[in-house]
Amino acid sequence: MSRGVVILGSTGSVGRQALDVIRSCPDQLHLVGLAGFKNLDLLAGQIEAWSPKYVYAPAIAGERTWHGAIVLPLDKLCQVSEADCVLISTVGSSGLHPTLAALKAGKTVALANKEVLVMAGQIVIETAQRFGARILPIDSEHNAIWQCLVGECTVDTGRVTGPVRRIVLTASGGAFRDLPIDQLNSVTAKQALAHPTWVMGEKVTIDSATLMNKGFEVIEAHWLFGLPYDRIDVVLHRESIVHALVEFVDGSFKGSLGPPDMRLPLQYALTFPERRAGSWPRLRLEDLGHLTFAPLASGRYPCFDLAMAAAEVGGTMPAVLSASDDEAVLSFLKGQIAFNEISETVDRAMQAHQPIARPSLDEIVAADAEARLSVTGRIGQPVQLA
Repeated sequence: MSRGVVILGSTGSVGRQALDVIRSCPDQLHLVGLAGFKNLDLLAGQIEAWSPKYVYAPAIAGERTWHGAIVLPLDKLCQVSEADCVLISTVGSSGLHPTLAALKAGKTVALANKEVLVMAGQIVIETAQRFGARILPIDSEHNAIWQCLVGECTVDTGRVTGPVRRIVLTASGGAFRDLPIDQLNSVTAKQALAHPTWVMGEKVTIDSATLMNKGFEVIEAHWLFGLPYDRIDVVLHRESIVHALVEFVDGSFKGSLGPPDMRLPLQYALTFPERRAGSWPRLRLEDLGHLTFAPLASGRYPCFDLAMAAAEVGGTMPAVLSASDDEAVLSFLKGQIAFNEISETVDRAMQAHQPIARPSLDEIVAADAEARLSVTGRIGQPVQLA
């Protein structure tokens, strides 16, 4: 039976690649709805090309139909009866409420938004369990962990049962992995967006340069697989070929290898438990030459350290981490703060916050808003970069 898919963030990098996957699996997947947030021209073009039944965008919220598609509120789009799976490929806290809406309707959520689990992991996992819904990871690292665990363990949303000792996430190190630390404060947004191995959206690319994204991924892995933080490690892997590894109690490792192409994890999640032939570029081991692994350099990635500190505190602190990083990265992209000030800005927001140990959803949303206000109130004039 063909699965109906709703894509939130269809005009972004992951959303566009998800459409490639649906196009390649016409017998197994069909598009039900699209949601875009900024690029209305591209969204209109997607509707013309795909003829989805439903659509959402903030700018058309008052319309009944748009380019032939029925306009729905975002939460309703996530709950339409025709949808089996909702892909959350938005950025930041905007993905939280749609994720919860989809889970409460019993939908399978294909999650490509790190911040949803960072800011409200416990609530999201408990909601999925309460309503019998599944969360399938789209991030290449978490998708790789999932693939390594299948056949070895029982893998439920938020819980892994089996002989796992630890999981290992790999990090490319981002655009400035070889730049002397004392030169980081003069780098530009254009330089930061030149990721050495992946093609991604602006926010996640900057987070890769600061390694905040890897801190987010550790928190995300904690909630997705139910492992404590001391059993989740990170290593530097420049080639971005090994996406993650799992070490089992007997000392054996399983790793998931593939080219840095998001269509691979997207297809695995959207067509699971089947594996289908894909038309994407394939990995040629004979062309790799070598693969390298190394520990993270101490002092190079303060944002990663802040993420681990927020994870240890828990409660509302990860929401403050996520929101303040969101605003700090935006300010860096606008030239309002320097690269090193991203971590400094997040640190100040965390220092100013009084965490709540087991927050409600409203308290998490309030912490998010508080952190954003804390950051935007501190930002001054544009920084002149060489």
